Amino acid sequence: MKSRPTISVSIVTYNSAEDIASCLEAVLGQTYPIERIVVVDNGSSDGTMSVLERFRDRIQIIANKDNTGFAGGQNLGIGATGSDYVLVLNPDVMLEPDYVETIIGVMEANPDIGSATGMLVRTSAGDVIDSTGLVLNLTRRARDRGAGEPPERWQDQGEVFGVSGAAAVYSRRMIDDISIDGEFFDSFFFAYKEDVDVSYRANRLGWKAMYVPSARALHKRGWKEGGHRAIPLFVRRHSYQNQFFVWIKNETFTPQFALTLPVLLVLELLRLGYILVREPGLLACWFTIAKAFPDMLRKRKEISRKMKRKAHFC
Repeated sequence: MKSRPTISVSIVTYNSAEDIASCLEAVLGQTYPIERIVVVDNGSSDGTMSVLERFRDRIQIIANKDNTGFAGGQNLGIGATGSDYVLVLNPDVMLEPDYVETIIGVMEANPDIGSATGMLVRTSAGDVIDSTGLVLNLTRRARDRGAGEPPERWQDQGEVFGVSGAAAVYSRRMIDDISIDGEFFDSFFFAYKEDVDVSYRANRLGWKAMYVPSARALHKRGWKEGGHRAIPLFVRRHSYQNQFFVWIKNETFTPQFALTLPVLLVLELLRLGYILVREPGLLACWFTIAKAFPDMLRKRKEISRKMKRKAHFC
């Protein structure tokens, strides 16, 4: 008789005292047994650690002195687990009790599914969708599918380009398969678009991503509800430069991309002009992009080597 697959939960906190208790209570209330709950704290100064201490007998705490970002923190959390699946979870997400059980059932039915997400609903904007997975638009930028729309429009289960890292279940087989330099998330990204990078890599290596609407979760989402001007410069810098890292590492020169490239170049030039006039603080990103360019190319080659090896054994 086949044993029940195991799952662990990995959460990264940074000044998350307001949300983490509710998040953990929801995890502990899952109908599916959780093998391990790992919380990586990135040097919080708001009392997050005091809240975590209340759960110490039920969770594993990794306390970083420095902020390693979402990507670095999640790599630590994932590395501390050995389960068949890992739920990567934001501290401002509250899962419905059957979230894990529902998603595991879908993923176990198809071994080609490497990642899955449920219906994420915003708590700060009424009953509207936060994400039903990631999709690429015509200019090769990922967005949260269905964001801002009524949940009733998104009741059909189906394949998506990728899943949001807010509440993503990843299979261990996929984690091991697509990791580069021992990292699942690219720690150079620090935060923002690291889940897009993973989605690109997973797609190129033949893994499917699935949206499961019968699994639901609430996502607070934070600063993104305030619009562009509410987004800190630190965040905008990482989001801007990480988009280029995603393209450098993963984009393939297909006929479709060739048709899109002129539009993409024009849009990026217009965006650069706007930055020069309105957001000169983002210009420093180009020094970071230039410095990281050789390493991103090396990682691109490693992904290509993985693809060739996989094709050889298929």
